[in-house]
Amino acid sequence: MSDQHGFISTDLFHPDPYTRSRTEERTLNAAIVHADITRSYEEYLEIFDAFYADDVEGSSDTREEPIRGKEGVRSLVFGFLVPLHAIAEVGGVSISVRHRSIPGDVVNQTHSAWTLELVGATGRVCTVSWRTFRKWNESRVVLEHHYDHQQNGEPLGEGDLRLNVLEPPTGFFKSW
Repeated sequence: MSDQHGFISTDLFHPDPYTRSRTEERTLNAAIVHADITRSYEEYLEIFDAFYADDVEGSSDTREEPIRGKEGVRSLVFGFLVPLHAIAEVGGVSISVRHRSIPGDVVNQTHSAWTLELVGATGRVCTVSWRTFRKWNESRVVLEHHYDHQQNGEPLGEGDLRLNVLEPPTGFFKSW
């Protein structure tokens, strides 16, 4: 017979906040990477709504003032996503996004490196990269800061889009 007593870890009752924020970060980043901008921008807005706090603050090293509040940040995200969706769906631009986690040791803070690659119908490539710092409160992002922006390649132009514009039929317009 055994007279040993089992112990229950207190971790079951008080989850490690360091682990929790890392898990939420991985889940958020995976959702972003697996969403398809060609299909829809709404999927990204749903991800934003699910992961970001109502009082989120968004900032960037390219903006002078941070944006405070979910509606303001959501509006900025919307303004970024809609043109991407249009050039992917209508213009034939291939868009891919990748991320890499950056190790850190501060509770409820995460860093990741992002790359957005745009390949035009002509084959021209423009790659934009940046890093993201997030502060978490429970399972919500309360602060997101983008920094270290870099661009490789020239921005894509009209000639890089596949636009099948229909010409009006001959004789449709009266010559003056």
